[in-house]
Amino acid sequence: MTESEFRKYLYPSDDARLVGIRQIKDAYEYREAAKVDAFTGQLIRGWTPLYFNDFVGVTNDGTVIEDLYRLEPVPAGDEAPTTAMVDAATAFLASLTTEQRDKVQYEVTAKEWQGWANPEFMQHDIGLRMEFEPDATKAGALSILEASLSPEGYTFARNLMKINGFLGDLNGIPAVMNEFSYNFAIYGEPSLTAPWGWHWYGHHVVFNCLVVGTQMIITPVFLAAEPDSIDEGPDKGVVVFAGRIELGHKIMDELTADQRAKAVIYDDMMNDPRMPEGRYHPGDGLHLGGAFQDNRVIPYEGVRLDEVSDAAKKAVSAFVADFIAYLPEGPRRVRQREIEAHFDNTYFSWIGGTERGDVYYLRIQSPVALIEIDHHCGVFLSNDHPERFHMHTVVRTPNGNDYGKALVKQYFESQA
Repeated sequence: MTESEFRKYLYPSDDARLVGIRQIKDAYEYREAAKVDAFTGQLIRGWTPLYFNDFVGVTNDGTVIEDLYRLEPVPAGDEAPTTAMVDAATAFLASLTTEQRDKVQYEVTAKEWQGWANPEFMQHDIGLRMEFEPDATKAGALSILEASLSPEGYTFARNLMKINGFLGDLNGIPAVMNEFSYNFAIYGEPSLTAPWGWHWYGHHVVFNCLVVGTQMIITPVFLAAEPDSIDEGPDKGVVVFAGRIELGHKIMDELTADQRAKAVIYDDMMNDPRMPEGRYHPGDGLHLGGAFQDNRVIPYEGVRLDEVSDAAKKAVSAFVADFIAYLPEGPRRVRQREIEAHFDNTYFSWIGGTERGDVYYLRIQSPVALIEIDHHCGVFLSNDHPERFHMHTVVRTPNGNDYGKALVKQYFESQA
């Protein structure tokens, strides 16, 4: 049997870094250790000035485009699963102790929405840390995710969590990387009409979900994996992201040579001489919309979709559909229509090789969507160049509607 590619990059069990982490008893001790570690400390210092700034939203030029998002009922059949979500959240909250409930719940407008992060080291301890909660509490929180996401989205999230635990076990560091090393919080009171939501965040799995009536927004979303498969144990056979990587290549297949040249902004993911200093981030790689980037200005790059063929647009649509498959069926249709309505002002860009088997970064960006996929160097594997078995993906709703904030603002204005 062929050895999994990622196993070539497993650290020796006596690697100094892993030995040091094994001395750490839990996520809280690791949080403090991360602040003074040479690598993680540098990342934290870079992110700290971005913590909890007043929310504006991702833009392409620093100016928010107004009136993109409207608080209104969605078409019949496309409604959010609000009733199932309310039922799950109400049961969950009722099962908690007063102390747990006080810790897990925030105002719907609370700044804590913006405290999520995707690294394995905790930066903000918001809500309940799942690994330290009883099984019944874990199950109750997961029931809210299951009620809110599509079946395939929920399965995908659980598989990424299992991969996190798998790599933690391979490296002997389950105290800082395990299946439940995630935080969960609820914002607002579960309601069929008023805005409320939840977020789940931690290493490689982040969802921020807001519903108001029949409308649903689930962004920012950060889903990633290192490695991309489980090759032993009870979850052997789990594989993630392979189909999505191929869908990216299929977009390139449909571009002309001139369009491809315009789309590929840098040929090499790390060492392209044209790449400006700082474009590659040691923690984020090439993606731009990750943790603490709620107000980032990201200029459009690449080829605009009004220049490409209908076949290329169809390939982009297929890629988008796969990316937003975490949404339930109705909200997914709403979101797909919203994104496609802006295709004439949507940009497609690429960094890296374009042949099958190459690693790459891809971004689709418009007034209403920021979608990124990015292959990465190792963090808990030793590869010092991006490999296909480690990737990050990001989804945002630019111009002020991450966390559903544009809809929440309109809701409270309507109640004034």
